[in-house]
Amino acid sequence: MKPFPTHPDAIPAELQDVMDRLGSVAIEVANRIARGGIDEDLAGLCGTNTDGDGQKALDVIADDAFRAALEGSAVRFYASEEQDTAVTLNEAGTLALAIDPLDGSSNIDTNLSVGTIFAIWPAAATAEASFLRQGSELIAAGYVIYGPQVCMMVSFGQGTQKYVLDPGSRSFVLVDRAVKVPPSSTEFAINASNYRHWPKPIRAYIDDCVAGTEGPRGRNFNMRWLASLVAETHRILARGGVFLYPRDSRKGYEQGRLRYLYECAPIAFVITQAGGGATDGENPILGQTPSRLHARTPFVFGSAEKVARITAYHDLPEQETSALFGNRGLFRS
Repeated sequence: MKPFPTHPDAIPAELQDVMDRLGSVAIEVANRIARGGIDEDLAGLCGTNTDGDGQKALDVIADDAFRAALEGSAVRFYASEEQDTAVTLNEAGTLALAIDPLDGSSNIDTNLSVGTIFAIWPAAATAEASFLRQGSELIAAGYVIYGPQVCMMVSFGQGTQKYVLDPGSRSFVLVDRAVKVPPSSTEFAINASNYRHWPKPIRAYIDDCVAGTEGPRGRNFNMRWLASLVAETHRILARGGVFLYPRDSRKGYEQGRLRYLYECAPIAFVITQAGGGATDGENPILGQTPSRLHARTPFVFGSAEKVARITAYHDLPEQETSALFGNRGLFRS
């Protein structure tokens, strides 16, 4: 069996081939994670990437494996979190692929879910022209989550599909061809330890959630924080809610911390194709254009109503962005 089955809505043969190659490597990465500590130390530090983030062994292993597997495919340009610049794989290729080979690698040694995120654009004449473009121009995007189940969530611009790895056949099986983000939830995800650094609208939104039934929202909420973008996305696709990684006042966090090209744009594509919303807190993510390969952006995504509500907080007058104005009818419920 093919690693990635023929998509129910016909996709071009060269894109199908790329999906097969991505699927094959994902299966091998999943197996390697499952055997981590038996054969090798996957959590060992082995340097830093272009943005100064620490690299675990599996970051580099996964990057090398995906790049090697895509050689000879229709991928002309390959951009990775682990590479300073884009790599040319096939001068005659028609596609440009950006990838975070191993998202959440800081969780490897704690046995929490990690993943791979990928985004595919039509290739242009140069790598810069291929990647420095709006996320709305994506032709495919998705992620693989390596957890109790190994799942691939992917969109080709016609909704979002869910595939589950069958360990017996070593192939992904389509289990849901129309995934939808639940419209309501009492969950939000944010790293609350950075509260003092957030912009006032973000603090106000979280304050109103934390105030529970006694606050302007009139209900209790639960906070989640997994420190793995893929795991957070998968939970939101299953249960709804909202994820926030805002800009803040710390040096290096003025434009958020997540990368547009191979983290935010593909996740936004998957979420919006599933009926959710994705912004930088104010404006749609997919309408933006990164200025460089590793450009960062604030990121808010999840159930559409919740994402829209956070945008509304940014529209409040400065003097009203406080949790202490408990009767705001705009934010009731």
